[in-house]
Amino acid sequence: MGLATAALFVREGPSVNSPEIALNFTHPDRNLAMELVRATEAAAIRAVPFIGRGDKNAADKAAVDAMRVFLGTVNFDGLIVIGEGEKDEAPMLFNGERVGNGTGPHCDIAVDPIDGTSLTAAGRQNALSVIAVSSRGTMLDASSVFYMDKIVTGGAGRGVVSLDAPIGDNIRELSRATGKPVGEMVIAVLDRPRHAELIDQIRSAGAGTRLMSDGDVAGGINAARWETRIDMCVGIGGSPEGITTACALKAIGGYMQGRLAPKDTAERAGAVAAGLDVDKLLELDDMVSGDNTFFVATGVTDGGLVDGVRRQGPIIRTESIVLRAKSGTTRRVVAEHLASKWL
Repeated sequence: MGLATAALFVREGPSVNSPEIALNFTHPDRNLAMELVRATEAAAIRAVPFIGRGDKNAADKAAVDAMRVFLGTVNFDGLIVIGEGEKDEAPMLFNGERVGNGTGPHCDIAVDPIDGTSLTAAGRQNALSVIAVSSRGTMLDASSVFYMDKIVTGGAGRGVVSLDAPIGDNIRELSRATGKPVGEMVIAVLDRPRHAELIDQIRSAGAGTRLMSDGDVAGGINAARWETRIDMCVGIGGSPEGITTACALKAIGGYMQGRLAPKDTAERAGAVAAGLDVDKLLELDDMVSGDNTFFVATGVTDGGLVDGVRRQGPIIRTESIVLRAKSGTTRRVVAEHLASKWL
């Protein structure tokens, strides 16, 4: 193509100082997800040497360092609302930290360099590197409460299930809404002593369970995807994971309710002081308002959502999932990286 011909494809647009450009930069743009996936890929690759080595802190540090470096190159002004935080005793990617190069859209961001550090350390499935993004001021800051009670389903659960209803009733109502027999339903639950009674109630209702050792972000997303065996994800998990999952559900049409679950009176008092209503039944829009969200995840270890990192000769292969709520789009990104550039 000659220069004269190429010129025909150049369209005049607004100047970089125009109000139109300034307005566009206040919200996440459509190219942002492909920038973010580089950060989750880097975190996942750097965590690989620690898979199955029993040191979850070393795995997490390697992933944090890699993600932070790549986030610093992204064209956005990101404010970390959900970060590594006090629970992980992290000096970087903490709540309130600014990331990105400061130009481009102004965003709230949730990061989890490894969702499932224990899974990674043990060499188990479903460890992910995760980033979720929404427009500035739209993501609930629930950092003062570590845990959240949740119920997640596909879109058929909207107006059908409720966190306030007994689990047996929710299973039967979702069965009627989807036309799927109760005996064929699978309910994902974190395998914790606190869920012993909940697990018994699920089985007493006639449904099966999918017990997760960790990684309830993947569990929640899989409960909302039509092609998986999981029909519902319930129970108390991390509140950061709850907000992150909400960003993903906006893109795939899933349904979720949550309620903050302070572990003691001191945490409850801290939440109230931070302006949180710990008794409120949270809908998706309470967790992340609007539909301008991105969710990006790269597999660290193999799982039901994405494959983990694999070394194939001179190539490192990663698989990521990229969700965008505004367009309702799900993309899978399979990338091959020259191992010599990483090792």
